[in-house]
Amino acid sequence: MNIFKINESIVLGLVIWLSLSIVLGSAGTLTSVKVAAAPVIDGTPEALWNQATAMTVNVAGGANTGSHVVTLKSIYTDDSVYFLAAWNDPTESLRREPWVKQANNTWKQLKDPDDKGGDNNKYYEDKFAQIWNINSLGFDKTGCFSTCHAGEAGKAYGNKYTANPGEMADIWHAKLVRTNPSGYIDDQYLDSTRYDKDKAPDAGRKSDPGLVPYYTNINAANTAPNFTSADQPAPPYWIIDAEKQPFKDTYKANDEIAAIISRPPDGDRANIMAKAVYADGKWTMEYSRKLTTGSQYDVQFSDMKKEYSFGTAIFDGAQVRHSYETGVSKLVFAGQATPTPTSTPIPVATKKTPAFEALLAISALFAAIRVNRR
Repeated sequence: MNIFKINESIVLGLVIWLSLSIVLGSAGTLTSVKVAAAPVIDGTPEALWNQATAMTVNVAGGANTGSHVVTLKSIYTDDSVYFLAAWNDPTESLRREPWVKQANNTWKQLKDPDDKGGDNNKYYEDKFAQIWNINSLGFDKTGCFSTCHAGEAGKAYGNKYTANPGEMADIWHAKLVRTNPSGYIDDQYLDSTRYDKDKAPDAGRKSDPGLVPYYTNINAANTAPNFTSADQPAPPYWIIDAEKQPFKDTYKANDEIAAIISRPPDGDRANIMAKAVYADGKWTMEYSRKLTTGSQYDVQFSDMKKEYSFGTAIFDGAQVRHSYETGVSKLVFAGQATPTPTSTPIPVATKKTPAFEALLAISALFAAIRVNRR
């Protein structure tokens, strides 16, 4: 019997096993504990959060930094659920396509020279996203992978949609230039709509009904900003809608003006309050939502005995190329927490092999095959 063939079979079997564990493995369980009082949603966690146990999620595969470690906590009250997320990011990316005054007194927006359409990885904002399953059987098994469809015609970076008509998922999308200034996360959802260049360019990704929480600062001729404010030139790289002023060009060459007007959403789109703060190479964000909203576009946390599937993604100054977790995480609700304000809980590690570690292991196994063949 050929020893090499046996070794190769074993190695290839391990490769297949590792590959399947990447796709099918659970990322862990986040336990939400009940508390007597709600936290202040300001991005600066108070001692109240020490009553919750942290869970860590490893995400990888994105642009720029590429991989991140996300720490999550959750608490809840009689009517609302609260989350605390923190993740490493070496750069605070807020310079989202600002207007720059040219030496000849014209204005030009900064653009990523490698952007072929909707794929800006240079002049963009940091973002955080979670997708919560509403009624997709595939999501409960493989998480966000069940809704991501890469390599489709027209959009090389992929589309998002659920597998079957009637299936939906809830998107919580924190855009740290567009929504963070007004104190919200953009509330969106997924359905099964396939990509169509004209009719459905965003495929199944859609926004909950309500006022859009931001809009582009551009004049009718598309040649310059339409508004400014007392805190311009940038930074900041946003203008608060209530503080905007008609644009008067009193600026000098190389001055930058924010290209985004931020405002609070309303209606269904205003269900998630949030605030993120950047310090010491890390983003920290607190966010909250009513346990039940009554909206068909939202996951409803109505059963305290149920597991709720979700996935987490980090965008490091990237429009679409995000880092993602490779399994499916679960949220569960526990009883009343015992206050321990002076202790700091140890994060619960991800249960399955992180994507980037697994891929390294696979690479090593393939290398072993090549060595055996020599």
